[in-house]
Amino acid sequence: MAIKIAIGKLSLSVSLDVFVPFQLGQYRFLPLLVTYEHTYTVESLAMHHNDPFDRLLIAQAMVENLVLLTCDGKFAPYGVPTLW
Repeated sequence: MAIKIAIGKLSLSVSLDVFVPFQLGQYRFLPLLVTYEHTYTVESLAMHHNDPFDRLLIAQAMVENLVLLTCDGKFAPYGVPTLW
């Protein structure tokens, strides 16, 4: 989110350091830390998507059996479940 804000692709009505804790509490989200297993999985991914951060999200979804919230069609070749 910080990257999207910095490049002008996302704007929030409050600062990120206020927004994130509020959302975590309201929806009972838990932060997902980056593990070695996630990074090893990134290394083995085909280059369907060139964005390194998105590739990390894909790897985390694969390792943790998660659904990604995205409308980015570049995620489809990885077979990761998406919702949007």
